[in-house]
Amino acid sequence: MSPQELALLIDFGSTYTKLVVVDLAQETVVAQSKAITTAETDITIGLEEALRRLPDGLGEAAHTFPYKLACSSAAGGLRVVAIGLVPELTAEAARRAALGAGARVLSVYTHRLTPRELQEIVGLAPDMILLAGGTDGGDERIILHNARALASSTISAPVVVAGNKDVAEEVEAVLREGGKKVRVTENVMPRLGQINVRPARRAIRELFMEHIVLAKGFHAAQAFVGRILMPTPAAVMRAARLLAQGTDEEEGLGELMVVDVGGATTDVHSIAEGTPRNGTVIRRGLPEPYAKRTVEGDLGLRVSAVSLLETVGKKRLQEQIGLKGNPDLEWLVQTLARDVGRVPRTPEEWAVDEGMARVAVGLSVERHVGRLQEVYLPTGHYFVQEGKDLTGIGHVIGTGGIFKYTQRGRKILSAALFDPTNPFLLKPRAPRLWIDRQYILWAMGLLGEIRPRVALHLMRRHLEEV
Repeated sequence: MSPQELALLIDFGSTYTKLVVVDLAQETVVAQSKAITTAETDITIGLEEALRRLPDGLGEAAHTFPYKLACSSAAGGLRVVAIGLVPELTAEAARRAALGAGARVLSVYTHRLTPRELQEIVGLAPDMILLAGGTDGGDERIILHNARALASSTISAPVVVAGNKDVAEEVEAVLREGGKKVRVTENVMPRLGQINVRPARRAIRELFMEHIVLAKGFHAAQAFVGRILMPTPAAVMRAARLLAQGTDEEEGLGELMVVDVGGATTDVHSIAEGTPRNGTVIRRGLPEPYAKRTVEGDLGLRVSAVSLLETVGKKRLQEQIGLKGNPDLEWLVQTLARDVGRVPRTPEEWAVDEGMARVAVGLSVERHVGRLQEVYLPTGHYFVQEGKDLTGIGHVIGTGGIFKYTQRGRKILSAALFDPTNPFLLKPRAPRLWIDRQYILWAMGLLGEIRPRVALHLMRRHLEEV
C-alpha cells in the first residue's frame, strides 16, 4: 500500500473531527478515526489527535498523500439569512438555494426590512446573507431598499446578491459603499415561477471557502488540507446524488432519500422528481428541486437534545422509548446533551438515544415530504399536492453516528415510512432500508469530486440493508 495511492478525507464536524483513509487503487477503506472537534480553541488540536489515532503510521504519513479533502460543519456550520420579496416566491427560492449549498438557514425575511428586523439580523450574527428580490425586469424598489438597509448596518457578513438583474450592479455598488463584501450572481427567480438556484449555490460555496472558513479559525488546518471544499451537508448531498444517478459507466440506485441524524440537526436529502403520481392530483407552489435538502435545527441527539424533547413532548418520546416505570426523561436527555461526545452507557441511555433518533427521523421526514389536500371543483373532486410526492422512491438510507452503534437501525429508520393513518402525508411506501454502518457517506461525497467511480463502488459495498 503506497502513500501515493491513498486519499485522506476529513470532516470537521460539530461534535467530532472524523477521518477516512481510502486506497484508490484497491478501492477499499483502509482506516478510520475520530477525535473531539476543537473549533473553540484550535481546530488543528482535534485534527492532530484524530491523525494520531490512525493505525499503522498512517497519521504520520498523511502529509504525503496526494489527496487531502475536507468538509466542515464545525462552529455552527454555514449560517445564512435569506432575504426576498414575496414569501412564497423569491424568498422561498433564496431559502432553497442556501439549503442546497449546505447552509443552515437562520431566518427568512420578506418585503422591506424594518429597523427591528435589521437588529434581529445583527443579533443572529449570520456567516452570510443571501439577498434576492424581484424577477428580472420586475420590482426594483424592495431589493434596493434592503441593500441600503444592510449597507448602513453593523452587519459584517458577506452578501450574495441574487435578485433582479436590472439593478444588480446598483445593489452591489450600494453594499460596497457600505463596506460590505459582495458577490453578485444570477437571479434565483428570473421569471415568475422559474427557479434558478444553482448559480447562487455556487456563489455561496465559493464565499464559504474564501471567507467563512478563515473567519472560523480554519486557516491553520488549511495549511495541511489545502482547502475546505464544502459544508458537510453539501458533501452528503453530493454522495446521495452520486448513489442515485451513478456515473457514465455505471447506473445508480435510482430515486432515494438520505436521513442524516446528527448531534445538532437532522437533515433529509431526497433525490427524486416528486411529481404527482395520478391524474386527480393538481400541483401547487413552486417547482420542487430534484435534489432537495431540509434541515431541522430542533431535532438533534446531543446539542439539540433538549430542543427535541421540547418539540415532541414527553408523551411522544416516552412512546418511542418504551421504558417501563416512570424514568426521568428530562434528566436522561440533559445527561446526553451535556456530553456531546457521549456514547450511551446504560440500557436507559440507549433507549433514550434510539427513541430520540426514531422521533427525529419521523418528524424530519414529515417536514420534508409533500402533502395532499382535498378540494372540490365544479369539474369534480381533486387533490392538491404541495411539496414532493416521495411515496414511490425505492430506497431510504440512514446515516449519522447513531446508525454506527445501534442494533435497531431498521426500527429507527422505519419512522420515515408511509403511515396509513395519515395518507395525505406523502412519505415513502415500500422502499428498501439501508444504514451507513461505517458512517462514510460524507466522505464519499468528497471522494466523488475526484474519483466518482470509486466512491460509488464503496457506497454500494458498505451500505447495509436492514
